[in-house]
Amino acid sequence: MRAVIYDSYGGPEVLRLTDIDVPEPAKGQIRVKVLACAVNLSDWEHLTGSPLWVRTVAGLFRPKKPVLGSDIVGLIDKLGEGVSGFDIGQRVMGDYVFSLGGFAEYVCVPAKETVAVPDALSDEVAACLPQAGGIAVAGTEGLSQGDRLLINGAGGGSGTMALQLAKTAGAHVTAVDNSKKFEWLITLGADDVIDYSKVDFTETGAKWDRILDMVATRGPRELSRALAEGGTYKALGGGVPSLLSIVIGGKLLSRNRSIGMLLVPSGEALTNRVAELAVEGRITPHLEAVLPLSSVPEALDRTGRGDVLGKLVIKPGLE
Repeated sequence: MRAVIYDSYGGPEVLRLTDIDVPEPAKGQIRVKVLACAVNLSDWEHLTGSPLWVRTVAGLFRPKKPVLGSDIVGLIDKLGEGVSGFDIGQRVMGDYVFSLGGFAEYVCVPAKETVAVPDALSDEVAACLPQAGGIAVAGTEGLSQGDRLLINGAGGGSGTMALQLAKTAGAHVTAVDNSKKFEWLITLGADDVIDYSKVDFTETGAKWDRILDMVATRGPRELSRALAEGGTYKALGGGVPSLLSIVIGGKLLSRNRSIGMLLVPSGEALTNRVAELAVEGRITPHLEAVLPLSSVPEALDRTGRGDVLGKLVIKPGLE
């Protein structure tokens, strides 16, 4: 089968499209023929091995998994030992961030993390939902009418869906990203926009009830300046120094404010919930392009640079 593989950390240049053996499902796994696989920032982090904490999962000195791609939609091709409740030919989806393998024609994934794809969703749209949609749901949980929310990195897959959910809840949303995305973010409902390359949102004097940060680069002292009394800041990812300062210093340096990491309960239940929200029209992922396997290096490069409006999806069948 055709797959995009890598065996050392680096940039897009370490990836290569080649033929490898079709995998066999282990106990508790199912094998699927990949119909679509979204590109996530987590794929870029696993490719580069950066931030360094990623290597505690992906492999300390070299990657454990040769094929990236975690948000997968496919047709069940074979059931592993002990798997029940699924049928050959059934269309399924999931966020397989710990097993990966979606940038290939076939992949084996854990059955317990797999859900059926609603008929109303296309392969490409469904692939955008599990990880990015799960982050958006977790990051906007509990928002109320009139809350002031800032999304740092609002123009990516998770940010755009979080923006939609926040507006549905009646929140006032400030979107932080590069200026090329401003017009588009405003059409999605952003009330204010900030160019991160020119303005540090913690130095504007404005305060928000909630801050959802896709890539943390600031410490708790700076973040406290931007939080209203009783406000909450949640970071999804970032470098080791920033995350350590948030985890350790967030409790010590913030007063009457909550500063910490966003914990996303990924799995079957959350994926089902996100799919339901998409069917109901409450979230609509913005799909910038559907690309063949040969475009994985380019797609990862653009995702790593934050140069994508919403999501890119890889579709092996385009080859």
